[in-house]
Amino acid sequence: MSGQGSALGTVQVVIVWAEAPRTVREATLTLPAPAMVMDAVRACGWFAPGQEPEPAALSVWGRRVTPDAPLRAGDRIEVTRALRVDPKVARRERFQQQGARAPGLFARLPRR
Repeated sequence: MSGQGSALGTVQVVIVWAEAPRTVREATLTLPAPAMVMDAVRACGWFAPGQEPEPAALSVWGRRVTPDAPLRAGDRIEVTRALRVDPKVARRERFQQQGARAPGLFARLPRR
């Protein structure tokens, strides 16, 4: 085996959490099998009991999962924060601030 769940009956996973912009915490955990996503969240020790993240903030390899989703060896659990601004609104605001100075990367050039 490759170290991911090397002991019989355990699962090794990585959990990451971006607690603030440009700040990412990462931990490797070895949990008894079978383990669920919420087991890893509790085992990391980053959240006080009762202060666990909302289920919508949990994903495994970028795919949203429920807290009771089973874990496999090598899974990467991501605890995400809520978006502050809708991405479409943020893009519009950036465009208004910088204006139409130059054509975009994929703008067509006029034909001669």
